[in-house]
Amino acid sequence: MTRWWHPGPVRLLVVEDETRLAGALRRGLSAEGFVVDVAATGPAGLDAARHGDYDAMILDVMLPGLSGYEVVRRLRAEQRWLPVLMLSAKDGEYDQADGLDCGADDYLTKPFSYVVLLARLRALLRRGAPRRPAVLTVGDLRLDPARRRVTRADAEVVLTSREYALLDYLMRRPGEVVSKTELLDHVWDASVDTAPNAVEVYVGYLRRKIGRERLETVRGAGYRLAT
Repeated sequence: MTRWWHPGPVRLLVVEDETRLAGALRRGLSAEGFVVDVAATGPAGLDAARHGDYDAMILDVMLPGLSGYEVVRRLRAEQRWLPVLMLSAKDGEYDQADGLDCGADDYLTKPFSYVVLLARLRALLRRGAPRRPAVLTVGDLRLDPARRRVTRADAEVVLTSREYALLDYLMRRPGEVVSKTELLDHVWDASVDTAPNAVEVYVGYLRRKIGRERLETVRGAGYRLAT
């Protein structure tokens, strides 16, 4: 594990009903220095997240009693911003989009690379738990994750699932330069080898729908959504 600074022990909540996987995650993460608690059902995970002082949560989607989608949806509705990394065997684009729209910060499909899991977990912990507005607004662009609706100057913009995920990610970082690598890591499926030029293609699609001037190319660095 690449060492990185954090003030004090890092507490993780793992919500996973597969006993062997939950045990392996506990052992592996504990060996990396994390303090790990495990819950095996949706209601137990929700209760622990509400009352425990955790730095991040690894959350399965298919859980007894309450789905991972519903767990994170309820946490966000209660204004609880604990960083959430979803794990699931559901690897479809719409499954991943649903998880992110419910309020998860990242989504990793099973089977997964433990190295990638650790890297994504560290990235979540570095970002911390920023407040997430219910509706994203950048200039005259508005994105409503709950309704999965995008408007520009009050006119609806129809996007594909990939275009929507790309815009969602950029709108959460208005004015920042976002690299192609970061977009590939967070908008595309990590388990699929996607060519970097896929980002260029979808940026082009998105520009045609929201206006070329809104999405700037920063040569050699990436893209920036103008504020």
